[in-house]
Amino acid sequence: MSEDNYYFESMADAVGNTPLVKLRKMTNGIDATVLAKVEFFNPTGSVKDRMAVYILKEAVRKGVLKPGGTIVEATSGNTGAAVAMFAAAHGYRSIFTIPDKMSSEKIDTLKAFGAEVHVCPTAVAPDDPKSYYETAKRIHRETPGAYFIGQYHNLDNIMAHYKTTGPEIWEQTRGKITHLVGGIGTGGTISGTGKYLKEQNPNIKVIAVDVDGSVYYDYFKYKKMIEPHPYLVEGIGDDMLCPTTDFSVFDDVINVSDEQSFQYARELARKEGILAGGSSGSAVCAALQYAKGLKKGDVVVVILPDHGLKYLSKQFSENWMKEKGFMK
Repeated sequence: MSEDNYYFESMADAVGNTPLVKLRKMTNGIDATVLAKVEFFNPTGSVKDRMAVYILKEAVRKGVLKPGGTIVEATSGNTGAAVAMFAAAHGYRSIFTIPDKMSSEKIDTLKAFGAEVHVCPTAVAPDDPKSYYETAKRIHRETPGAYFIGQYHNLDNIMAHYKTTGPEIWEQTRGKITHLVGGIGTGGTISGTGKYLKEQNPNIKVIAVDVDGSVYYDYFKYKKMIEPHPYLVEGIGDDMLCPTTDFSVFDDVINVSDEQSFQYARELARKEGILAGGSSGSAVCAALQYAKGLKKGDVVVVILPDHGLKYLSKQFSENWMKEKGFMK
């Protein structure tokens, strides 16, 4: 807020302080309290606002992002929206690479903020020159004075959540949280939040959520790298291990499928009035599975990363669900 304390200087200052909402109908038969950390209350509708704004403010402070400069990033959409919002509000140019499996709503959102967008093939290896990772690196090299965020390798990704999401949850639950559940994409959200909470209470359990086709589950469980394969849920899982994932923070990793993710997201809207994305469905599916074994007095916080409005053409479209074989 400004010195007058009644308005924000820019949309970037409105990030954080998202609500906790109790899940009631989906928790029938569960004794524990299950609370959703609803991150789509952030300005561009996702948890990535926290990381993007934190990293960019640090880049400005350190002088590596110059006034009027160009920001380059590889994104599945949400980080890009947050960066594009910051860029528009502060006079920067933004260029993004994004996989072609991402929703048209996400791509159009980036363009709405005035960003340049390069759509890249999903079904290629991370080190393939055509991948969205490598394309972003090439654009960065070819753009004089550009700043590359590198969310998959930038450890400020973890620090953003250590300094904001973790303290918020601790304060909101008055220290009563016993379990944290959240998806692994870059891993920054669950790693930073979990690290802070465990420092407050080492008995808190951190349960990460992965999706079929991603590499995290098998690496955590069996210390082996599987051959990744394409999946449809956006913003969760990966085909490589990211330095921004701190496996030492996790007590368990639960794997879910595309179908479970989409059906739980649809159920979350219809039963709880919370319109959230497919990765939120992944997290809720895992949280409810885990909570069945908990007792009265346990408090589970599940992080819902983004808004369902980003996926009206996907899991909230009956035609799309039928086309993909998810509605019988």
